[in-house]
Amino acid sequence: MKVVIGQGSCGIASGAQQTAGEFERYIKEMNIRNVTIEKTGCIGACFLEPIVDIYSDEDELEGRYVNVFPEKVGEIVGTHLIGGKTAEAYLINKESEKYLNLQKRVVMRNCGQINPESIDDYIKRGGYKSAEKAVKEMQPENIIDEMEASGLRGRGGAGFPVWKKWKDTREQESDVKYVICNGDEGDPGAFIDRALLEGDPHNIIEGMIICAYAVGASSGIMYVRAEYPLAVERLEKALKQAEKKGFLGKNIFGSDFSFDITLRIGAGAFICGEETALIASLEGQQGLPKIRPPYPSKRGYWKKPTNVNNIETLANVPYIIENGGASLASMGTEKSKGTKVFALAGKAKRVGLVEVPMGTTLKEIIFDIAGGIRDGGRFKAAQVGGPSGGCIPEELLHTPVDYESITATGAIIGSGGIIVMDETTCMVDMARYFLDFTAKESCGKCNYCRIGTRRMLEILERITTGTSKDGDIEMLNELAEKVQDGSMCGLGQTAPNPVITTIRYFRNEYKDHIVDRKCTAGVCKFETAQQ
Repeated sequence: MKVVIGQGSCGIASGAQQTAGEFERYIKEMNIRNVTIEKTGCIGACFLEPIVDIYSDEDELEGRYVNVFPEKVGEIVGTHLIGGKTAEAYLINKESEKYLNLQKRVVMRNCGQINPESIDDYIKRGGYKSAEKAVKEMQPENIIDEMEASGLRGRGGAGFPVWKKWKDTREQESDVKYVICNGDEGDPGAFIDRALLEGDPHNIIEGMIICAYAVGASSGIMYVRAEYPLAVERLEKALKQAEKKGFLGKNIFGSDFSFDITLRIGAGAFICGEETALIASLEGQQGLPKIRPPYPSKRGYWKKPTNVNNIETLANVPYIIENGGASLASMGTEKSKGTKVFALAGKAKRVGLVEVPMGTTLKEIIFDIAGGIRDGGRFKAAQVGGPSGGCIPEELLHTPVDYESITATGAIIGSGGIIVMDETTCMVDMARYFLDFTAKESCGKCNYCRIGTRRMLEILERITTGTSKDGDIEMLNELAEKVQDGSMCGLGQTAPNPVITTIRYFRNEYKDHIVDRKCTAGVCKFETAQQ
């Protein structure tokens, strides 16, 4: 029998290590034999942590227990491990099961299913078979053809077709080429990359191996935020295990292909999520974006051809090689293929990670999967795409989540953060919060971004403190257009999105603040009201 305890960051924060300690204590004190305790990563249902799965000797799931805090362990041990019956009171209920059952797992297919610190667990589920197939049976051009057939678009921002990046890098003539995995996930509310690295690090490594073979690279770099210590720890272990098995290094799978990966830790600058700023950081320079073209595929790390993809993008690659590009393309929409992982946070009843086919509506995600608004609240808006995204109102809940449809609302998919808001949220203050973030994270290279976001923030601070002036809304709109048009990189170009969308969909709240000096949500504290 096997007791598997979720120990991603969310599980650990909920007390999973203490829960594991209690299981170990009871099993030892009661001399229960033939029971092992193992760890796994986040299955995505963060609201249910700590999660404990008990498997039979035949590796069949006998019971999934949720919110298993230390005081519940004794009863589960006595009832299930000793008595052979499930402890019904602590089993996952049908409503919570819907959260998982309504999803389609591609990227997260191994998360919560394997021990992320065991390469053997990954291999048992077919791990590294795709890399072996790619290296031993396929030509690089065939791999790129499969990527084109899959329709996979980059999952970290604007959704650029992955195969085009790979093809462009492949076509460059150079003595050295690089593959970089961008793990600098910095959006407030987004934790997709962290969960993938904590729960299934070998899948990312395998995706990098296939990418490197396809583009002709011999060196890879994983760039991960320092704020993700557990992800870094498990990734370091995974890299050592892959090297020991011969999946990294010289003559991989007995071929002429050699590839190494080094791990580099980012200092936490949001701007380094932009690929040219990330490359500058890797070279020891200040993390500032550069004008493109030339793109990194032609002139990247140390001026050599470089392919940059983010973690979720690379996590799709082994699946595509194993099942064929058409398999991924069968999911999603005509222009947005496959699945997308979203990080749900805020006022939803069930929060965590959700993986669904592209084209699933916001309403389906928030109400069918996440169960709607907690505490009997009413949905007001969803901030989609992080600080560079936009606020989508109730009347647009039927919007399909794909690149074109979300962009049409004024938001972006970005890295996949969705923050759900109810009527206790002030939309003006929400815009101020996100603009405060982007203004502070601006690298300062562009005048429009450095100064323009600061001036916009000053206006929002006036509005939310009751000291606004006539024409502030018009000035915000004008500045937003200038910042969008004049900024060099994606940070500045998208920074005004929260302001633009809240003015577009919640202009009445701006007027309430400016004309009536009141905040309907009761969030803003006006200076005039205190005098």
